[in-house]
Amino acid sequence: MLIETSEQFFSVLPQYCRILALDVGEKTIGLAISDVMHTVATPLHTIARKQFTKDLDALLKVIKEREIAGLVIGLPLNMDGTEGKKCQSVRQFGRNILKTHTIPILFWDERLSTEAAMRKLRESDISADARLEKVDAVAAAVILQGLLDAKP
Repeated sequence: MLIETSEQFFSVLPQYCRILALDVGEKTIGLAISDVMHTVATPLHTIARKQFTKDLDALLKVIKEREIAGLVIGLPLNMDGTEGKKCQSVRQFGRNILKTHTIPILFWDERLSTEAAMRKLRESDISADARLEKVDAVAAAVILQGLLDAKP
């Protein structure tokens, strides 16, 4: 089910559960997970995009293994807050998930999440190659942490 607001999202989730965040890109999907208390977001890994059914299989495996109760998907809004073609693609991705799996989905503003992720990775003193491998998962954690921090 598509959820409109963070208040509605948290109201349909069990009190103690994990939330999975997705940073959906053209080449990869970054994943991050919350703790059951909804206080901390942790990067997991990335899924290399192949085709939707394979991407979905990999995603559903994580949902099952980690007992995920809700998804937050980063919405790549333009800097002025409007939606462009990338937003349409990400919204379709979420709707396609719902065709095969029933789970609450909230789209969440992801503006500047990749820049924040790169800044965090540069501060962690890891190589440039390692930063590129981890940036999408860290960006998903930035998106998820934004939601967790806004929890009513």
